[in-house]
Amino acid sequence: MYLSIVIIGDEILLGRVQDTNSGLIARKFSEYGREVKCVRSVGDKAVDIRAAIEAAMTESDLVICTGGLGPTRDDITKPLLADIFGGEMIEHEPTTANIKRIFAERRLQMNELTARQALVPSSCKVIVNRYGTAPVMWFEKNGKVLVAMPGVPFETRGMLPEVMDCVKEHFGNGELIRHREFTVTGISESALAERLAPYEDSLPQGYKLAYLPVAGAITMRLDGKPGADEAEFESFASRLCDCLGDNCAGTGVKSPAELLLHALRRKKYTLACAESCTGGNISHLVTEIAGCSDVFLGSVTSYANEVKMNVLGVNGEDINRDGAVSESVVRQMAEGVARITGADCSVATSGIAGPGGAVEDKPVGTVWIAVHVPGRTVAKVHHFTGDRAAVIERASAQAINMLRLELVELG
Repeated sequence: MYLSIVIIGDEILLGRVQDTNSGLIARKFSEYGREVKCVRSVGDKAVDIRAAIEAAMTESDLVICTGGLGPTRDDITKPLLADIFGGEMIEHEPTTANIKRIFAERRLQMNELTARQALVPSSCKVIVNRYGTAPVMWFEKNGKVLVAMPGVPFETRGMLPEVMDCVKEHFGNGELIRHREFTVTGISESALAERLAPYEDSLPQGYKLAYLPVAGAITMRLDGKPGADEAEFESFASRLCDCLGDNCAGTGVKSPAELLLHALRRKKYTLACAESCTGGNISHLVTEIAGCSDVFLGSVTSYANEVKMNVLGVNGEDINRDGAVSESVVRQMAEGVARITGADCSVATSGIAGPGGAVEDKPVGTVWIAVHVPGRTVAKVHHFTGDRAAVIERASAQAINMLRLELVELG
């Protein structure tokens, strides 16, 4: 059975908001043999929304739309759906009650526009949105199903399991597609592809191996053929793990920061950061992971040389002699933040993220990274390509992975 996805909203087309809903929906449904036929993004124009929905329903048995269901005047999807599927706009009382509950909990005054979100086409079945005010609507026509969901990502994510249950009840479970994911670090995608070529050639028809690069790591996803025998699939998954060897940092999709926290917990070590060119991004990547407080103590964003000297204790003469972007300075930054926070381990960065700031022998993208673990401090210079955002992202991922590998060295 095919699935088509329609993402609605000018904010998506203008690049103001990143579309995360289509990927989430595709991943969840692919596990149950629902192959994604097409993903379309359209703005808040009735003619474009209609064209996208009609094309999707022509090619697929199931269509999921997100967006265009808010309280503002440019959210026109519901009247359009009523025109496509028939019926009139009526009040759905459970949705009204849900909206009143949410506004009471938030201590907000409900206005007329918000109250109108409880109006739905009489041709749909309503699934009350427990995470927001816009209802989920289920439409059927000529054996096809369209589900209209809110576009707010956490609402889509929260309601998707309930929508999937309804889909399974309507269409059946389909054939479960077994899959396994591995996080790989310390090797380029091309080198990994070369290593795994014999393994890929040995996979039976219907199996698929996908390379999914992310900052500082590669996620390898093995998909079994629909209805594959569990023992057969586990055998191929085990062989893949063996082929990955020491570059396999764990099963499942894990960020470099998650892998680092795992390594620190194994050693019962704590962490602190001293960041210059990365501007606190390493700390952000660590602290966005729930539960990191048992490991992460704090950080110093030492952008100015005065902060490097007065807070971290970096020798001013070394800065004058070698420059802030140097091995001597970044070593002292790492050791200084460990000293003032009491952390067992630390990571420090100092570099030139661009677009300006390059000096002789230090072009844009030059970043010194130091990591400190009990008994030693290691520093290395890197030369990253790309714009400012790319340099910061790559330097942060490299620093995190560099510390993780030092912890591995400690055994």
